[in-house]
Amino acid sequence: MKIAQVAPLYESVPPKYYGGTERVVSYLSEELVRAGHEVTLFASGDSVTRANLVPQCHRSLRLDEHVIDHFAHHVLMTERVFKETDAFDIVHSHIDYLPYSMIRRIETPVLTTLHGRLDLEDLVPLYQEFPDIPVVSISDAQRKPLTWINWQGTVHHGLPRDLYAYREGQGGYLAFLGRICPEKRVDDAIEIAKRADLELRIAAKVDRVDQEYFDTVVRHLLDHPLIEYVGEIRDAEKSEFLGNASALLFPIDWPEPFGLVMIEALACGTPVIARNLGSVPEVIEQGITGFVVRNVDEAVSAVKEVPSLSRKRCREVFEERFTASKMAEDYLTIYQSLIRERSLRRPVRPSLPPVAPPSDQLVDVVTADSDRGHGDG
Repeated sequence: MKIAQVAPLYESVPPKYYGGTERVVSYLSEELVRAGHEVTLFASGDSVTRANLVPQCHRSLRLDEHVIDHFAHHVLMTERVFKETDAFDIVHSHIDYLPYSMIRRIETPVLTTLHGRLDLEDLVPLYQEFPDIPVVSISDAQRKPLTWINWQGTVHHGLPRDLYAYREGQGGYLAFLGRICPEKRVDDAIEIAKRADLELRIAAKVDRVDQEYFDTVVRHLLDHPLIEYVGEIRDAEKSEFLGNASALLFPIDWPEPFGLVMIEALACGTPVIARNLGSVPEVIEQGITGFVVRNVDEAVSAVKEVPSLSRKRCREVFEERFTASKMAEDYLTIYQSLIRERSLRRPVRPSLPPVAPPSDQLVDVVTADSDRGHGDG
């Protein structure tokens, strides 16, 4: 199958540091190549892939200090992709609603994975206009605000099976990994660790838009002997960081569409303590791979129960449910369904009338028929 993967340009594929969507695009693309498919990746020029890379900018936009208008680069990429759609059996877009108008005007099927939150009023009129666009959710919970659009399925994220090593969690600390922003509630993670009297290590980036939140709400909380702020870490450092932790704290305060860090922790054998919002109850099995809690009090109690969980079972659940190979298989099923559906919708060319014989043969046929008629009379 000839497959185009269209990635956001904010980060490379895979990202050098933080970047959930681009990381998933990388895992999916590499798994599809491994399975023998011909994959073309539209992404930033500093991406690394076994697919055919078609660079859309010199480097990831977040790391390019000369780039001011990120949107301009995405509009340009959209135009370039849709000039080439005839070369593919299917196009898989990860850039949200940007290409929707073009999708309606081409023959090649296009699937869009929605990676973000959908509980925004602005999206309602948009999807009232585009209810026919084929989309995939990354959790069933993500669909709730827009249950009526053209969902093709839910595909949970997956990681390469050997990306992270199983570890025994000998570090004796709690971990927080991701972004420092209001909806991730690192302040609650700090409170949980202090009340549980356990060290908390925070490996997280601070986006420009969240700098004020970090300066006014979080910074002073880091000045505590149990709290260590590590900063943003590379993917290669996650195995040790997560694998040595007793548990990952995920005290979100928003409808998380998936939460890639949860399955990164499970891959290391590390259980997760997470607030019961968004995708959390789909990903974490209560009392098996972690604890789903409602508030800080329940999270503190859950920390004390972590030793009762099997880290080996956490790893087993990862291998059963959240590998890149399973993710790729689920997407291939949807690709094939869309390709079949599109082929059935294509208008069938009417059969042409028989080609008339050359004029000299026509005379002979007419003459022969005339003679035959006279003889029968």
